[in-house]
Parts: sequence; structure tokens; C-alpha cells
Amino acid sequence: MIRSRQAFGPFVLDSAGGTLQRNGKSVALGQRGLALLEALFDAGGKTVSKMELMERGWPGLVVEEGNLTVQIAALRKALGRMPTGDEWIATVPRVGYRLAGVGAASEETDGPLPVLAVLPFANLGAGADQDYFADGVVDDIITALSRFRSFSVIARNSSFVYKGRNVDVRQVAEELGVRYVLEGSIRRAGDRLRITAQLVDGVGGAHLWAQNFDGELDDVFDFQDRITEKVATVVEPRIRTAEIERTRRERPGSIAAYDAALSALSKILAESIGENVQAYALLTEALALEPDNAQLLGLAAWALEHRITMGWPSVGPNDRQACFEFARGGLEKAAGDPTVMAHCAMALVQVAREYDWGMAVLAAAVEANPNNMLVVAAAGVATLHCGELSMALALLRRASRLSPRDMFAHLSLCGTAHAQVVLGDYEEAVASATRALAVNPNFDPTYWMLIAANAHLGRMPEAHHFLDELMRMAPGVTIASIRAGQPAKDPSRLAAILDGLRLAGLPEG
Repeated sequence: MIRSRQAFGPFVLDSAGGTLQRNGKSVALGQRGLALLEALFDAGGKTVSKMELMERGWPGLVVEEGNLTVQIAALRKALGRMPTGDEWIATVPRVGYRLAGVGAASEETDGPLPVLAVLPFANLGAGADQDYFADGVVDDIITALSRFRSFSVIARNSSFVYKGRNVDVRQVAEELGVRYVLEGSIRRAGDRLRITAQLVDGVGGAHLWAQNFDGELDDVFDFQDRITEKVATVVEPRIRTAEIERTRRERPGSIAAYDAALSALSKILAESIGENVQAYALLTEALALEPDNAQLLGLAAWALEHRITMGWPSVGPNDRQACFEFARGGLEKAAGDPTVMAHCAMALVQVAREYDWGMAVLAAAVEANPNNMLVVAAAGVATLHCGELSMALALLRRASRLSPRDMFAHLSLCGTAHAQVVLGDYEEAVASATRALAVNPNFDPTYWMLIAANAHLGRMPEAHHFLDELMRMAPGVTIASIRAGQPAKDPSRLAAILDGLRLAGLPEG
């Protein structure tokens, strides 16, 4: 039995009254359209077969499938599109339809997140015996990408209906209700194998990324693992960047949770005092509407943790307490999201000084998604302060290798430079910090490393140059403010940096 009034997205479906409202305004629906919408809603986001829908829309009658197609098209027109640009009613090829935004996700995933389909890779002249390899690569890629929570991946049984078919990516995107499509091919030549993968915007058809992978067939499964890792770690930041740009272009200033999170993320990564304030304001405004949103809570914790770590001016009466509360709330609502866990864990380690708790959360986050560059980098930075330096360097170097062009890459490179300063490898520290500077020229700790390493090497002109840049970006920064924002579990992990900053002339306090 369905409830009289049911909500999804901006809609309220009143079955008893036979009406549908969008944000309080009536949406015209016929009797059959209403019956079909009720059937889709009753399924709680799961796929409803065409036969079931025809029985609900035309009870006791035998009708052609084309009648259902016409009614679904009319329903889609009445509902309009989701904020993501996707249809509210998604087609599940050869099966039926499902309604987005209600109940729990089924084999496809609903909600405002962008959705990705990974198509079967084409076998280009390699012989049918190579199909197993191409299909295995795709299976592994789907599994690896499904670990990320910044987008959704539809299940294999939906995307593999296109195996062996020559279809337009935009047609696939429309039929599956996705925004992004990953496709590829496999070609064997003797003992060598080449796999090509490309990421396409399914709405406009634009190519966002493409790359070839070449390898020997001596160890097929090792090659398969390397492809999976590389594709997964490249696709995620590409989708994230595309979504940030789309939000800026299509919904500037929106405080809807998804848009606010993307906008705040870009502002936090700008690594400036002013943009950080804007990010925090945006997050607190969005949290007033969705106080239990784990992603918003994690980002709010990160924004404050960033300010405290850098020694920037406070934005509230007690930034440390607020940061801890956001982190604790985010972990309560995280539902296993590795990125949220990483943001909150860093707040525990850097700000709340809850070292064991934070490290345990980070270990769980890495286990949940070992291909998430941010998660691995966060674990490396935390281990730098709370664990073995060799393990910290291993994690930080893995993060850099996973996605060297990621928007978070400066975090792992700067962390590597920090470890190298602690170990006395000042030349290597300068090299790592210089690479971090090339990725993001606004990250204060990169300048700490460049100043300290050059000072320890006796290169005072270079140290003074970077000190001037630091003072320009963060006026009022001192030895005391930097020390106050860093973990204190092992003071030796910061001592060499502070000594180098003193040699260069940074004020004590």
C-alpha cells in the first residue's frame, strides 16, 4: 500500500488527490502518467519492468509497448531534468525504467552525484580468446571506480548489454541515464598488448581524457592490475574537475549540497586565506539546510583544519572546537566514505590531537579505497607526524604515483619534502617542494620546506626569496603560529623545519 503523500527531489506526489507538485506548484499529469509515476515510486529506486508498468498503467488491458514509451516520454517532459542534467526517469535497456532520487540505490545509483558507465572494451583483432582479458579489465575497473564516492558507477549487467554493438556514446548515456562514459579497446600484437581507454562526456560527446597502455603478456594479471589502478586514479579527478567546471558554469552561487561541496572544494584548494573564508561561509550556509550531510561536514572540518594548520586568523570564537565537532559529526554520518573519513581524520590528528583515533580512521579509509589519491596522501601526512618515516614516505610516494596531475598532488609532494627535511635530505627536499610549487603555488607549507631546506644548505638568497613570498601570502606568520598548528606527538618531526625557518629569519612569535 502506498502512502497518500510521497516526496522525491522537489516533488510531492499526492496519490489520493491525484496530483503532483514541484516546489508547491502543480504539475499536469494524466491518469496513466500518475499511475506509472506511482509504480516507479513504489519500487524505491529499483528497476520496474515494462510488463509491470503496463499492468499499472493499463490494468486488465493488452497494449503495445509503444504506448508505454509515449507515456514515459510525456512523464519525462513534465518532470524536467534533475539538477545534474540527468533524467528523473532512467531507462534500463531491455528491462524497464527506474525513478531517481527515491529509496536506496539499486544496481544503478541515484541522487545528485554524477553517474559513470564503463562499457565493454572492444576486442580489435586479438581473437575471441582475448575477450576474457578485455572483460576482466572492465570488471576490475568497475570495481575500483565503485570505491569512489564522488560519483556513481552503474553495474556491469547494465553496461554490458552494449557488448559487441557499435553505438554512439550519447545514445548510451541517454539510455543508461549517465553523464560520463568510459570506453576502450584491446589489441594484441605478438607478445604485446595495447589497451586504449577514453572518458567521454555523454551529454555533449566531448572527450575528457584518453590514454594508451602498453605491456608484455608475460604477466597478464599484473598488467591488468596496473591498468585498473591507472584508469581509476585518472578518471576520478577528471570527473571531479569536469563537475566543478559544470557547477560554475550552470549553477553559479547555488547552495544545494552537491554544488556547495564542489564550490567549497575548489576554494579550499585555492590555498588562500580569503578563499578559505568563502569556502567556510558557503559550507556553513549549506549545513544550515542539510546539517547531517557527511560530505559538507567533512569539508567544513577540512576548511578549519587548514586554517589552524597554516596559522591563519580565526573565523569563529573557537575554531578548534568547531573543527572537532564537524569531524566527529562527519565520521558519524560518513557511512564508509573514504574521502569524508580522510578529511575528518586529518582534523583529529592535526587539530584535536586525537592521534590514535585519527590514524585508525585513516587506516580504514585506505583499506576502503587504496586508489584514492587524497586518502593515501592524508595517511602519509598523518604517518609523518605519528608513525614511521619510511612508511610515511612510502604512502606519500604512492599518492604521487597514483595521480601526479591531481588537484591534491601538492599535498603528497610537500609531505614528501617534509619527510626529506626531517631525514636531512635537503637537496631532495628542495626538488620535491619545487614540484609541489609547480602544482599549486599558494600552499604555505611548500614555502616552509623551501625556506628550511635552502637555509640548511646555506643557500640564504634562495631561502630569503621564499621567505618573502611566504610573508606576502600569510602576513604575520611566525615560528609560534606554525608550531601551534602542527601535531605535537613527536616534536622532532617539526624541529628541523622550524630550525631552518629560524636560520632564514622568520620571526619567533
